[in-house]
Amino acid sequence: MENSKDSYFRKNVMGVASVEFFWGLGFPIVLESTFLQLFLKNLGSSSFAIGIVPSMFVVGISCFPLFSSYLTRNRRRKKNIVLLLHLISAFSIFLFGWALLLVRESQVMFLFFASYAVFSICMGLTIPIWLNYLVRIFSERRSVPGIGYMMLSQNIGKIISSFFIMKVVEKYAFSTSSCAGIFITTGLLFIIGSLGFAFTKELVDEKDPKPDRLSFIHHTRQSFSEILKNRKFLVFLAADLDIYVIITVLSFYANYATEFFGVKQAVAAGVFVACIHAGSMVVNVFLGTLNYLGLKQKFILSKCITFVALVLLTVSPGAWSFFLISFLLGSVRGIRTMVYMPSVKKLSGNTDATAYFALAPIITLPIGFGYPLFL
Repeated sequence: MENSKDSYFRKNVMGVASVEFFWGLGFPIVLESTFLQLFLKNLGSSSFAIGIVPSMFVVGISCFPLFSSYLTRNRRRKKNIVLLLHLISAFSIFLFGWALLLVRESQVMFLFFASYAVFSICMGLTIPIWLNYLVRIFSERRSVPGIGYMMLSQNIGKIISSFFIMKVVEKYAFSTSSCAGIFITTGLLFIIGSLGFAFTKELVDEKDPKPDRLSFIHHTRQSFSEILKNRKFLVFLAADLDIYVIITVLSFYANYATEFFGVKQAVAAGVFVACIHAGSMVVNVFLGTLNYLGLKQKFILSKCITFVALVLLTVSPGAWSFFLISFLLGSVRGIRTMVYMPSVKKLSGNTDATAYFALAPIITLPIGFGYPLFL
C-alpha cells in the first residue's frame, strides 16, 4: 500500500499544491489576518470585538468537526466530500463580499460577524477530513515532504497576496467597496483552488475500519474514550498548546505596532503578513521538502523559536523588530503545520484518523477560546 501511494506522489503533490496556492492567495484576508484586524478597527470595533474573531474561528474548528467525523466515518473514499466542503467554505466568503455591497454602513459589523461565524463553522466541518485526507494519500515515509511542497505553494500564494493587499490599502484605505471587492476575489480564488482536489488519487486502505451503525452520541463517546486512553497523544496535545499563543499574537500585534510604534496600516496589513509567510516558506523548504530533522526534533525547534519571538515582542518591540518577529512566528506556524498531521496519524495508530483530528480541538478548546478573550 505504501509503495502504491508513492507511485502517485507527484500527482497528489501537484493536486494539493494547486489547491493551497489559490487558497494561499486568499488566506491573508480571512485567517490569522492583520487585514481583518485593521478592517474591524476602521469600523470602530473594540479590542475585545477584534479578539472575538480568532475565538470564533477556534470554536468553529473545535466543535463542528464532530459532525463531519460522524457523517463520514463509513466513507472509505474521502475525496469528493473534501472537495464539496472546501467549496461550501469558499462560497461563504464569496457571498459575504457581495452582501457587503448591499447593506448600510451601520450593518457591516453585524454582517461580518454573522458571515465569519458561518465561515468558521464550514471550516470546522472541512478541516478534520482534509487533514486526514492528506495523510491518507501520502505514504508515511513521504508525508512530510508532500506536506512541505503543499505548504510551500500555499505560502508563495500568501506572499503574493500580501503585497496586493498593501497596494489596495494604500490606494483605497478600507472603503466598503474596496473591501467587498477583496472578499469577493478571495471567495473566487478559494472556489477555483478547491477544484484541484479532483486531480488527486486516493487509494482505499484495506485496514480501514468496517462500516458501523453507531448513533452520533455512541460514536463520539467511543472516540473520546479511545483518545483519552492514548497517553502519548494527550502529551502531544499538551505540548502543542502554544499554537494558541501564536494565533492570539498574530491577531493583536498589528494593532499594537500601528498604535504605539508608528507603523503604517498598509505595511502592517501587507509586509507583516509577507514576513510571516516568508518564515513559513524557509522552514517548508529545509524541514519539509528537504525533510531535515525528525518529527520530534522539528517539534522541539518550534518551541524554541516561539520562546525567542515572544521574548523579542516583550523586551524589544519596535518598528523593525516587528519584521523579525513576524518571520519567527511564521516559522513556528510552518513547522507546526508540517509536524501536526503526520504526528496525529502516527500517534492514533489508525488508517483513518478523522476522529482524532476532529476531537483534538475540543480537548484544547478551553485554552483556544479562552486565551484570546482573557487578553
